[in-house]
Amino acid sequence: MNNKNRVWFDLLFYIVIPYLIWNQGKDIVGDYYAILLSTAPAFFYTIFTFVKERQFNVTGLFLVFTLLLRTIVDLLSGNAETMLMNQVYFMVVLGVFLIITIFVNKPLALYFFVDTAYLMGYKREDSRKLFHEKDIFPMFKWLTILFAARYIALAIVKFWLLQKYGVEGYGTMIVFRQGITWAFSLVIGIGTYIVFKKIQEKTGFGDAADASMDKK
Repeated sequence: MNNKNRVWFDLLFYIVIPYLIWNQGKDIVGDYYAILLSTAPAFFYTIFTFVKERQFNVTGLFLVFTLLLRTIVDLLSGNAETMLMNQVYFMVVLGVFLIITIFVNKPLALYFFVDTAYLMGYKREDSRKLFHEKDIFPMFKWLTILFAARYIALAIVKFWLLQKYGVEGYGTMIVFRQGITWAFSLVIGIGTYIVFKKIQEKTGFGDAADASMDKK
């Protein structure tokens, strides 16, 4: 799936279909079940994407685990307003979890990079050793802060919209959520590029000339 197609599929499964399910379903099955059903397309799309791309690693496990956990929270919520508030709490918890990984010197962004390097043909142990070097390691902490900030920002905006519009504002939440996600994805992408260039300048990591290095 190329980047252009990915954007259209993201729009379809993260905004268009969920919004249609919510908008058309709330009067039929009620707010709670309409919101619950609207989360299904994104859930299955994300699972399919990671299975298709064979990302059975820290990155894939983190995203799949958070999806499953959020689904469990949604199912146990009981009503629409409680579900939305629980989602706010859930995102705050994820943000705090990411911050904790920084304080225990295991920033999650580093393991995301290890997974990427592995797909490029680099051994995990070699990548971990390289990424822990003192002039590179702090950059992964900053990247992890960006990931945490994304969850916190999503939680704040959802809470604000919920207080302002109530459950009826869920359609607006869908659009805002994806907009914030894309905005942070852009910033994180820039940060990732800076980190990659720093590593590449120091070690030649990722150069075509290294294609023959030890594989996986």
